[in-house]
This record gives sequence, structure tokens and C-alpha cells, in this order.
Amino acid sequence: MNDTRGLDVETREMILETIGSLKKELLTRDKILELDDTSEFPIEIIRELLSERIGLQMVFIPEEFGGLGGGAIDTYYVSVELAKICLGVSTAFLAIHLGAEPILLFGTDEQKQKWLGKIISESAIVAYAVTEADAGSNLDAIKTKAEPVTDESGKIVAYRLNGSKQFISNGGFADFITMLAKTPEGATFFIIDGKTEGLKRGKPEHKHGIRAANTSPLILENVLVPAENIVGGVPGVGLKQANDVFSYTRLMVAAFGLGAGLSAMEKAVKFAKERIQFGTPLIEKQGYTHKLLVPNIVRLTAAQAYIEEIARRIDAGDMDILVEGSIAKYFATEAGNTAAEAAIQALGGYGYMHEYEVEKIKRDVRITTIYEGTSEIQQNIIYLFRWRTTIKSKGEFYRGLANEVCALSAQTGLESAGIIAQALELLNDLIFFAHNNKLTRQQHIQFLLSDIVTWTEVAAALARKTAAHLQDSAPDAAKLQSTLRVFVAEAARLVSNKGLEIVLGSDIVSDETKKEWLQKVKRMEFESAEQNVISEMDQLLL
Repeated sequence: MNDTRGLDVETREMILETIGSLKKELLTRDKILELDDTSEFPIEIIRELLSERIGLQMVFIPEEFGGLGGGAIDTYYVSVELAKICLGVSTAFLAIHLGAEPILLFGTDEQKQKWLGKIISESAIVAYAVTEADAGSNLDAIKTKAEPVTDESGKIVAYRLNGSKQFISNGGFADFITMLAKTPEGATFFIIDGKTEGLKRGKPEHKHGIRAANTSPLILENVLVPAENIVGGVPGVGLKQANDVFSYTRLMVAAFGLGAGLSAMEKAVKFAKERIQFGTPLIEKQGYTHKLLVPNIVRLTAAQAYIEEIARRIDAGDMDILVEGSIAKYFATEAGNTAAEAAIQALGGYGYMHEYEVEKIKRDVRITTIYEGTSEIQQNIIYLFRWRTTIKSKGEFYRGLANEVCALSAQTGLESAGIIAQALELLNDLIFFAHNNKLTRQQHIQFLLSDIVTWTEVAAALARKTAAHLQDSAPDAAKLQSTLRVFVAEAARLVSNKGLEIVLGSDIVSDETKKEWLQKVKRMEFESAEQNVISEMDQLLL
């Protein structure tokens, strides 16, 4: 699929090279470890990243407002490369993007000119203030109030905000903030100048990881905000705006999880090639590689295929990606977190030491499974919307996807694609089974289904990428094919095991029905996914 929006390849590569050069200049290994030690927010480095010389923020700002007009695929590449260097610094950049996103998506032209202009010309640091002590993922529970202020004629000219926000990235340093507060019409986004009287910044949080990122509470005491600073000019539509923002930024967080995981694996592979144990390098020891390296590299490659596909869909104009954003974030951040954990083990005692970096990556990447919606919130979204779609379409949604993937198998000879198609058909049946037997009232069942949805849809994306590379005779086609086989084997195990747990795990279902389903799963021939899978794993580190 060709990108229909975004940067040309040469411009993108130039930007990625610039990010790579930061490791030799602003963000050296020693500097990154120092920032982690001191929990210092590197404001001068952030300003430099936003400066005319580097100008990373230009990627996400449209050309008509002075930016480069990059697309989702460009933001994805930038996010991965930044995350490979330091997730704390990446989070500061994410917060700027996140804070600007309501304005980018919903702001008036005047708001875009004014506030995006500040990001471009003044290297403004931005914060996105939604979370509160009693309102994390449930945004409808926010308590920050915005009371209308009228002039003598009764016209609303401003709003007086009172309340507090918690865990706000860049909160202690933001030049302006996009903040969600409740007006009489409902939740509403406001743009607040950082110098506004009554806006107080609390003590920075002492965090487990991403210590180079500033995370601070905000307190609002009679903060007066002009009515013209309501994002889009219409009060009461903030919840919908926030959900649309999440769809996009969750893809960015997915890229962070991916980038951190890739960095951890790169360090582990380098160590394994150099570390000699019992006469040979660790990289030659199958028990080591097939436990700690290969499965994680395979999952990260699958995450890469999925995120790229969704980013290109956005650039082609498809903004209906709420579920896909959740799948991307859930799968990629969990994969990145698992990869970082494995990297510590792969380095042994050295992995536990600060100077070898992987323990820092593990502490950093952990937050990606929490911020912008926890993994459990993503599971809830994935289940709920795919269940609704499946029931409403009378099964056509997953039947259509299964047929599409099955066609790939016929066109390219990818046997793994045929197994994915069977898994999608089983998923379809499982959703109806759970629905008809009222099992979907149990949240554990919902989460089991969400995992099957996630793995099968990610597998389908990896199959599409592999098929495209095979058809184009791409240099990495053979390696991708091996990666697909290994991933599908793991996915088939997951689908089979979680499917059986759904069917066999509840006393609501009769023993006769359980026996029928047990036979149905066996007929799926998922065992064929295991054919030569160890040999395929052997190929992936050559």
C-alpha cells in the first residue's frame, strides 16, 4: 500500500538519520544514564530537539501551519527511533504531540495558527492534562470544573477553572496545556497558557522509570481562561475528542513499546555474539537463543507489521481505528516489556547493572503498558467492539477476514496464512458461543477473547506483509516467512488454549457441549503450525 499522506522517503530518511546522530551528540549513552540517575528533565535538550536546527516537531504539524506535514507512518518511524535511544526523552516528545493533537484534530484555524505556531517558532513545550486522582482511564469521572464567566450582556467571555490533574507529562515545564474540564455542557478541552494566574505546578513524581521525563501534578485555583480557548469553539464534546486523540496516540505509544523492545534485543544479541561461555558464543547456544531472543524478536517483528499497516491506513484517510489502536498498543507494549525482561536475563549479571542499559529499558518500557490507557483497558475496548461488530455483522466480519487471509495462502503458497484463517474462523465461532451461552458477562472471558482477537489480527497483518514481500522478491522475504511460521505457531497455541479455557472453564456449559467443542478445536489441525518450527527458529539469528 502506498502512503497517500506524509513525507517523501528521502525527507523521512534524513530525519531518521538526524535522530540517529543524537546518540553521538545530545543523547550519548553517558548522558542518558546520567539523566536516569538524577531524574533531571533535560529541558535544554528538549528545546534543542524543537529548535530550527533539528525541528522534530515539524513532522506532525501540517504544512499549511508551517510544519512538514508528516503522516502517521512518519510519526511511527520517528517514535521507534527515539524510543530506541531513551524512552524518557521520547515521552517528553510524545507529550508535546499529545498536547497538540486536540488542536490539530479539532482546533479552529485561528487556534492552529496561534498555538501550533508557538510550537514551531518558540519551541514551546506542551502538556496534555486529562488524568486526575480519581479519573484515570474513566474520563467521564473528571472533577475539574469550568464555570462560565459572562459580561454585562450575558455573553460567555471566559471560564473559571478549579480542580487538579495528576501524572501530567511535561506538566512542570509546559508553555501551554490542553486540559479537559467539565462545563455545564459536559467535558470540554481548553488551551491554557502556562503563565496563567492560579495555575500551580506540583512537585515532580519520583518514578520507577522514564526518569528523564517530567511528570507533575497541576493545581487550578480560579484559573481564568478566555472562551476563545475552547478547542474547536464548542463546549461539551471533549470526551469524543479525547477518544479520537487516543486512537492516534496509542499507535505512537505502541511504537515506543516496539522501539524499546528492539533496543533491548539489539543489546542482547550483541552481548550474545561477544560473550563466550563453555568455549562458544552464547549466540550459538540454542537453549539460550530460542528461549530469550528468537520469540521476542518474532513478536516485535509482528508488532512492527501491524503498526505499519494501521499507520498507512490512517494516511489513506481511514480514521476509524479505535480498536486497531488498542490492539497495536496492547500487543506492542506487552511485547516490548517482555523483550526487555528477557534482555536482562540474556545478559545475566551484567543485565542487572545500570551501565549495561537493559535494566533501564525494562524500567522505562513498563510505563507503556500503563499510560495512554492500561493493557486491561485496551483488552476491554478490543473485546467490546469486536464482539459488537461480530454479532451485528452475523459473523461476516471475521468470515471476510478469514477468506482474505485464506486467499493469501492460495496466491503465495503461505501455509501459515491458511492456519491464521482457521484461527479467525474459530474466533468467530467462539464469540458466538460465548454470546449465546451468556459467558460474555464474565470479564475473564472477555479478556480471553480480546487476546485471541489481538493475536489473530496481528498474525493476519504479518501474513499480508510477508505475502507482499514475497511477491516483490524483497531481500527479507525468506526471513519474514520464517518469522511468520514461528509467530503463527505461537498464535495457534494461544488460540487453542484460550479457546478451550473459554469452553471448558465454566460450569454454565454442559459436558456434552464441552466435548463437541473439544473435538472442534482438534479438527482445526493447529498442530500443523508446529511443523519444523524449531528449524525455522534456527534460521532467524543467522
